Amino acid sequence: MLIEVAFKGNRKDFFLWEQDEAPPIKAAVIVDADRGEDLGYVFSAGELAEKRNAGTPHGYGAAGTSKKIKRLASTEDVKRAEELRAQDEDARRKAMDRVKANELIMKLSDAEWQWDRKKLTLYFTAEKRVDFRTLVRELASMFRTRIELKQIGVRDEAKRLDGIGRCGRQYCSSSWLPELRPVNLGVAKDQRLSLNPSQISGACGRLMCCLRYEHEFYAQSRKRFPKEGRLVRTKRGEEKVIANDIFREYVTLRGDDGEVRTIALLELREEAEAVGAPLPAVSVAPAPPVVVDEEEGDVAIDEDVTDAEEEGEASAPEENGGGEPTPAASEQKEKRPHRRRGRRGGRRNRQGGRGPRDGSGPPDSSSPPPASEA
Repeated sequence: MLIEVAFKGNRKDFFLWEQDEAPPIKAAVIVDADRGEDLGYVFSAGELAEKRNAGTPHGYGAAGTSKKIKRLASTEDVKRAEELRAQDEDARRKAMDRVKANELIMKLSDAEWQWDRKKLTLYFTAEKRVDFRTLVRELASMFRTRIELKQIGVRDEAKRLDGIGRCGRQYCSSSWLPELRPVNLGVAKDQRLSLNPSQISGACGRLMCCLRYEHEFYAQSRKRFPKEGRLVRTKRGEEKVIANDIFREYVTLRGDDGEVRTIALLELREEAEAVGAPLPAVSVAPAPPVVVDEEEGDVAIDEDVTDAEEEGEASAPEENGGGEPTPAASEQKEKRPHRRRGRRGGRRNRQGGRGPRDGSGPPDSSSPPPASEA
């Protein structure tokens, strides 16, 4: 039977339980750990644990796990674990003193003793790569145990330390969010939110995780509306799209005479079809792909595909009803002849190039331009 066990700092892992009856939820258990034993609390069991094993980042999937739960913890085992938790902060402060002594640019976020005291894990954040080999040797001689340093991101730090968000609830990352997905500023732009970082950032200093919850709805809903700033033909002539209300499905237009009116999206489509300039058909397209920068941990939503489609629809001539482009537009799309970029001077000490500074000799036009000028 598969059991999910929770440890300090919202750390969870999966173990095997050899008995037929599952242990009760929140029961203390002794489990296999790195070169020893550790104490944790049952978080889920049975079918729920199997489901979480397949859908959470810390799960093993179809590969499964070989680590086992040894036994239920006794009262003395739990008391010993509580004493160790009280010593974690003292260990973190001592380790931080050694960090300052070695002049390392890193922040120790938390410390965690293994239940059998055979390992001390220190979690830290740093903007750059840190060489902490000397620090590890000093800490090993100080605590007389195995030292493990783990670098985590600021979102993982907030998840581990826990807290209350600006909404008045516990952090989503600490309470229920199964995966910490990076969020970029384009998500806030799509939802027409304030771009002031202080208003849309969480306690970790990054954009709030909840900005992603409704982003897909906004992205899919806006595809049904004409792009803001685009000119559309209606029974009143050409009008410019000022704003879109995706919730009530209204479009705000402004005519050439400056008159502003609000019309339902369905009525706008009917008017556009009546004058022979129908709006582009609604297409169900997948959400824009997300590109993750593994080094910086940021996410960039690739909007080139969506924007190119909208720009292509907007660039279709209104006089032809969104049909084939005019001859002038076709000529603009023709591939221009390639013109070789010239060089300011040939490379030095190369045959056919100019001299070091005398400027004598013909320029080396046969060699390609340098990479910085390409």
